[in-house]
Amino acid sequence: MVILRVKHNDQDQFLFETNLQASVEEVATKVTSIYNGRLKVHRICSEMEELAKYGTLYPPEILGLTPEQVDDMKLTDSWGEKCIPSGGFTVVKDPIGRRNGKQPRKEMQDVLNKAVKEAKDMISKNLVLQHKSLDMKVVREAINLLKGATLIVYPMKLPPHDVIRMEFENIEDLSGTQASLEVIDPATAQLWFCGKEMYREGKLLGDYVGKIENCKVIVKLTKRGQGPPAREPIMNEQQRKEFMMQAYKRQEELKKLEMDEDDSYFNSQWADSSNLKRTFHGLQNISWRPGK
Repeated sequence: MVILRVKHNDQDQFLFETNLQASVEEVATKVTSIYNGRLKVHRICSEMEELAKYGTLYPPEILGLTPEQVDDMKLTDSWGEKCIPSGGFTVVKDPIGRRNGKQPRKEMQDVLNKAVKEAKDMISKNLVLQHKSLDMKVVREAINLLKGATLIVYPMKLPPHDVIRMEFENIEDLSGTQASLEVIDPATAQLWFCGKEMYREGKLLGDYVGKIENCKVIVKLTKRGQGPPAREPIMNEQQRKEFMMQAYKRQEELKKLEMDEDDSYFNSQWADSSNLKRTFHGLQNISWRPGK
């Protein structure tokens, strides 16, 4: 079993289990799918947090208009009138005007927020530190968990134009958004190992990482054409902090030594270079004061 520690932009993403006989094509496709799946979960979670605060999304014809403009054009949010959260709602205006302000009751908010937290934990980067691998099955479970929570709060389903429902139905349109820049095409994604590209055509994982089956290696995921990623730093962040702390302590010790100008020890008997000579000549403890 080979454990791949997948990174993107020098940040840990997840651990992926595979074997030396797996093709680079297969590994690259699966790793990229998991990476994109994690992005999808985070997008849904972000929107569900807003859903818990301000209700469903306005339809496209109302989105971006002021209340005065909506009244003048005689537009209505018909889906917002149909999609009422279980247990009723409280009117809380969305400060950016994306959602209709029909905030679910506290109990239903808790259902949404709890699902968001659990889903984030299921695909968290902290799993790398916990030595837990990730696969698409877990990603799908996280998405199903979020979908189930929305059905509890909105049993009639969300409006078809709400981005959360579109994400669940895999018809989301990310064009023109920051999220679209983060997604990587599984068909053209590149994997890198030790600063070298792992070519997908006809290559096995073992051709790059060696012949030892039980190993753990770092691979980096990039888009096609981005070029080789930066090499791994010599020391990690914790080691760097410890090194800087030791250097700082050493510097402070040197400063104290430089500031210590006490030379009173020169008057001590042991510091007198002629002390041994006077001892042999019996010239110790002689008083030169004239007698009375």
